Amino acid sequence: MPTPFRSPLLAFAFAAFVLGCAYAFPQEDAAAAVAGQSPTRHAPPFPVVPKPTVGERAAAIAVREVGVPYRWGGSSPAGGFDCSGLVYWTYGRLGIELPHSSYALYDQTRRIARSRMMPGDLLFFSGLGHVGIYIGRGRMVHAPHTGTRVQVVRLGRSSYGARVVGVRRVIHT
Repeated sequence: MPTPFRSPLLAFAFAAFVLGCAYAFPQEDAAAAVAGQSPTRHAPPFPVVPKPTVGERAAAIAVREVGVPYRWGGSSPAGGFDCSGLVYWTYGRLGIELPHSSYALYDQTRRIARSRMMPGDLLFFSGLGHVGIYIGRGRMVHAPHTGTRVQVVRLGRSSYGARVVGVRRVIHT
C-alpha cells in the first residue's frame, strides 16, 4: 500500500506540526477546542507582576519630590510644597482631585486601621494640622515645616510614629 507521504521531509514536517499542536494545546485544551469551547487557562510559566495600585503610584510620585523646599501654601515642585500641597499635587498627577487642606483631606478620605496601611494612604497627626503619605515598610514622605525639605522618615524612629491620629485612604472612582 503506498504511503500518503511521498517524501520523508513532508512526513517530518507533518509530524512536527502535529507535535507542535499537541504541545500548544494540552489534552484538555485540545478536547475543548474540538468541542468548540474555550480552552482552560493555565498559569503562565513566569510570574505575573501585578499592576501597581493607585496608592503605590502616588507614593512613588511623592518620593521623587524628596529635596523640594517646604513652602507654606506651596503645591508644586517649582514653588515648594507644604504638607497638604504635596498630597494635592501628587494625587493630581494621577487625575485625582483632592483639596489643599489637611482638614478637608481628612474629611474626604476613608478611615483605615493602622494595621492595614498601604502605600499611598494618608497619615494625619495631632490636631490634623499635618499630613504625610505612607510609602510602605514603616516610612512616610512629607513636607515637615518651614526651613526643611520634602523628606522620607521612618515612623518608628521619629516622633511622628507616636503622633499619628488617623490613617485614611484616598477613594477614587
